[in-house]
Order: sequence, then C-alpha cells, then structure tokens
Amino acid sequence: MKAVVTGGAGFIGSHLVDDLLAQHYEVHVIDNLSSGKPTNIHPDAILHVEDISHEQIKPLLASIQPDVVFHLAAQADVQRSIANPGQDAYINLIGTIHLLEASRDAGVSKFIFASTSAVYGDLQRETLTETDPTSPISYYGLSKFAAESYIRVFHQFHGLPYTILRFGNVYGPRQTPKGEGGVVAVFMDRILKETALTLHGDGEQTRDFVYVKDVVRANLAAIHHGNGETLHVSTSSPTSVKELAKLLLHYHGSELPILHALARDGDIKHSCLDNRKALALLSWKPHYDIRSGLLETYQISTNS
Repeated sequence: MKAVVTGGAGFIGSHLVDDLLAQHYEVHVIDNLSSGKPTNIHPDAILHVEDISHEQIKPLLASIQPDVVFHLAAQADVQRSIANPGQDAYINLIGTIHLLEASRDAGVSKFIFASTSAVYGDLQRETLTETDPTSPISYYGLSKFAAESYIRVFHQFHGLPYTILRFGNVYGPRQTPKGEGGVVAVFMDRILKETALTLHGDGEQTRDFVYVKDVVRANLAAIHHGNGETLHVSTSSPTSVKELAKLLLHYHGSELPILHALARDGDIKHSCLDNRKALALLSWKPHYDIRSGLLETYQISTNS
C-alpha cells in the first residue's frame, strides 16, 4: 500500500509518516519545506520537495499512484492569514483543488483532509458539534472551510472518497513555537530558555487541546472508516491557556514570570469540540488527557 502525506515534514505530518511506515506502507512525503524540516522525516520515507499549489503536483501523483492521500500541508497561522489573505487562499484552497484533481486522475482510494475548529469562528457555545453553523472570523478558518466545501462538491462530481477531520488544538513534540495554535510549543520554548511566559488577553480563553499521537491514530482510522463524513478529532475537554501555563511550570518544577499582552485579532475566546461522532464512526478515542499529553511533551522536549 502506498500513502502520500502532504506536509509530511511538518509537525503532525511527520508523526503520521512514522506510524504509516510502522504499518508497512510505502510513504511519500510532499513538502515544499517552507516550514517543515527534513530532519523530521523518517529515513525510510520518500521525500518530494514540491509545492501543492503548483501544477507539478498532478504528474507527481500520477507517477506515485498512491492508495491514500493525507492532505495536511497548509498555511496554518491565523495572524499570517489576516496579514496576507491572498497567500492563505492560494495555499489552502488552490493547493487543495490541485491535489483533488491529481488524486482523481491517479485513482486514489481515499482522500483524508486535515481541517480545523477555526471553521466555526467564535460561536460562544460550550461544546461544538459537526452540525453547528460555520462562521469563520479569520481568513485561515475561511480558507479551510472553503477547501472542505470543494472536497464535498468534488466528491459529488467525481466520486472521490474522503473523510474530513476537524482538529482541536494539536500539540506535542516537533511542534514549531509560533502562532496561537502552537501555544504549548511557545510555552515550552520559553520554559527551556527560562524566560517569561506571555498570555494574550486574560488567559481565560479555552481550547480543546489534543495530543498529536491521538490525532495520528484518528487519521489512520479514517483510511477504512468515516467515508464521506466530517468528524471532530478532539478530547471534548476545554483547558484555559492560563491553566496550560501553570501545568507546564509545575512539570518544570520552577516558577517563571507570567506576563499579559493584548488579545489578538482573529483569536477565538472559547473552543471545545464534541468528539462523539468520531468515537462512533472511526472506532477511535483519545488515549491522552491534557496532563498526560503535556507531561510526555515536556519530557521529550527536555530530553531532546
């Protein structure tokens, strides 16, 4: 079996590559290395340094003939999307369209798309379900929802099987310390440097933090389950950014200053995803809660 992982040199993608190889897949990584690192890639994976937004992606997939495509490559920074919405749309939307066409032409059996809780915007609901209205408040959330919509309509026209996975806030080893989505990595970077942690706003904003190993397991489950579905990959448990900082400092065993900065445009106040549909349709459930996931992240980060 052959698998393609776009963004496979990145945070989530590289962990997915590792597990696919462990299951004896022939794994092809497509990454332009704009943010991914070659050092993240398992030596048994085959790297293709290409941009999904370019037409070259079509003959490349035709030559690989993959059974399954995991589409994780994206512009995933909310603030960058606000500063440059055209680039955000070009990568997240045009890149997805090129990949859909390439997958159709190559006879791909399953297209698995990494989406985001940002598609809901700031609905101010305790827990979000897949049937709640989508109302993005950033260009990033908007481009990801538009890409989802293209996948669904593309399926109607061409029959390409798909599963859309809307992730909570993913964290874990190899995450880049930047952006709101990478707050755990940002805090770990500050802790390792023994410098102050900065909270934007009052720190009471909550997120559904899900450990990267659980996200990988959900992607693997989607190979054979959840066809034509949009599913939440989450813990269904909210954690405030302030609580997150305190837990990491507890594992570190020493106090560091916690500073406050202004809240940022496009940031969502509260986000927690109901995962019951994924539990039922993927035969999957998260193995890590926030404490065990943060502890493992801290231990790996401090020992690497």
